[in-house]
Amino acid sequence: MTPPRNSTAIRDTQSVLHPYTDARAHQKGTPLVISRGKGVRVYDDQGNSYIETVAGLWCASLGFDNERLVEAAARQMRQLPFYHGFTGRTHEPMVDLAEMLLERAPVPMSKVFFANSGSEANDTAIKMIWFANNALGRPQKKKIIGRLKGYHGITLASASLTGLPYNHKLFDLPLPGFLHVSTPHHYHGAHPGETEEQFASRLAQELDDVITREGADTVAAFFAEPIMGAGGVIIPPATYFEKIQAVLRKHDVWLVADEVICGFARTGNYWGSQTLGMQPDILTCAKALSSSYLPISAIMLNERVFEALADGTSSVGTFGHGFTYSGHPVPAAVAVETLKIYDEIDVVGHVKSVAPVLQDGLRQRFADHPLVGEIRGTGLIGAVEFVQDKAARKNFDPAQKIGPRFVKLAEAQGLICRTLPNDSIAFSPPLIISAEEITDMLDRFGRTLDELSVQLRRESLAVV
Repeated sequence: MTPPRNSTAIRDTQSVLHPYTDARAHQKGTPLVISRGKGVRVYDDQGNSYIETVAGLWCASLGFDNERLVEAAARQMRQLPFYHGFTGRTHEPMVDLAEMLLERAPVPMSKVFFANSGSEANDTAIKMIWFANNALGRPQKKKIIGRLKGYHGITLASASLTGLPYNHKLFDLPLPGFLHVSTPHHYHGAHPGETEEQFASRLAQELDDVITREGADTVAAFFAEPIMGAGGVIIPPATYFEKIQAVLRKHDVWLVADEVICGFARTGNYWGSQTLGMQPDILTCAKALSSSYLPISAIMLNERVFEALADGTSSVGTFGHGFTYSGHPVPAAVAVETLKIYDEIDVVGHVKSVAPVLQDGLRQRFADHPLVGEIRGTGLIGAVEFVQDKAARKNFDPAQKIGPRFVKLAEAQGLICRTLPNDSIAFSPPLIISAEEITDMLDRFGRTLDELSVQLRRESLAVV
C-alpha cells in the first residue's frame, strides 16, 4: 500500500525525526500513518484496521477510545488546567492519585513522587538514591547495578542503567558508576543440564561477586524489571528474585522494581513484583498508570528511603529536584480515573481469565513450528523467538532482519507487531482484549508466520 504523494506519510519523511528509527531508511520509505483507534484496534489513513498486539508501546491498557478518560481530562482542563507541586503546593488530583497508589502498592510504601515518563521516573529514582545515601553519611555508596538486556529508559542516567547496545552506541554511554550483570534468560544463558534453580544460584553468586569486588560500601541499588520487556520479554528462572534479594539484603543494597511495563495487571497480578516475589524499596511505574492517554509516571518510596530524603532536604533546605509537570493535574486526573476503571472492571480478574487463551494458544499452536525457538510469557505479556537452528537454539544473523520482516508482513494481515532482540515478537495487547480478539490475533500471527516461512524457503534460508 503506497499512500498518495500529498499524504501525511510523505510529509513526515521531510519533517519528523522519529525515535527508535533509522533516519536514512525512513527518508526512503513510506511510514504508516495511524489516524484513529477503537478498542484494541487502530486505523491508518487509508482506513485499514490493525489489532495492536503491543498496545502501542506496552501501554494503552484500556484500548484506544475510552470515553471516560477523555471526559476526565476535559473536566480537569476546565477546572484547573495546570498547577505545580513546587514549594509545598498541591492540588486534589495529585493527592488523590498518590493515596490510591499507596493503597495499591505491593509492599508498604510511604510517599509518591510524580514525573512524566518511565525514563524520568527511573532517572529520578537514581538521583533520590544518591541524595539519600549522602544524607545517610554514605557518600561512596553510589554505584547502580542493572542487567544486560534490561531496559530502564533513555535519559543519560537511565540509559546508562539500560543494558541494550543501541541505547549506548554513539551516545558515549554508559556513564561511570553503572554496572551490569547477566541476563536471567535460562534458554540462552544456562549451562548444559543446568536447572532453573541452579542457573538462578549462579546469577545470585555473580551479583554477590560483583558487589564484593566493587565494595559493598560503594554499591547503592539494583534495578530490575519483574519481567524484562524491551530486552525480549524475559521471565527470570525459578527462585531468581528470592536469591537475588538475599544478596541485596546481605550488602544493604536497595532494590528498585521497574514496573513501567509490568504494573497494573499486565502479568496477572496488580504488580509484577507480586508475580515474581519482589519486595522493592523503590517502585517506578508509568504507561498503564494513565493507559498512556496522557504522560505521567510515579516513584513510590518506602519509609526508610523517605526518611533519608527528608533529612537531606532539611539539611539543604529543599529537595532540589522536580519537573514543571510533576503531578500535572490533567494527567493526574486521568490516572485517577484509570485506576477507578481498573477496580470497576476487575482488571486483574479479567487478565487471569483471558491469559490462558494467549499463553496456551501461543504454545499449542506455534511451539513445534520449525522457526520458533522459545515461547515465553505470563498474563497478557509474551514473546515468540525465531531461530534458524531449533536444536542448537541458534538465532538468525541480525543482518537478515527476520524480526522486522515479520513485522512488515504482519501489517498485511492486519497486525501491528513489535520485534525485540533475537528476533523475538512481543505480545502485550490492551488489557481489555477479549478471548475472541486474542484468537483472532493468533490466527493473523499464524498466517504471517506461514508467509515468512515460505519466503525463507524460497531464499534458501530455511531452518535446520
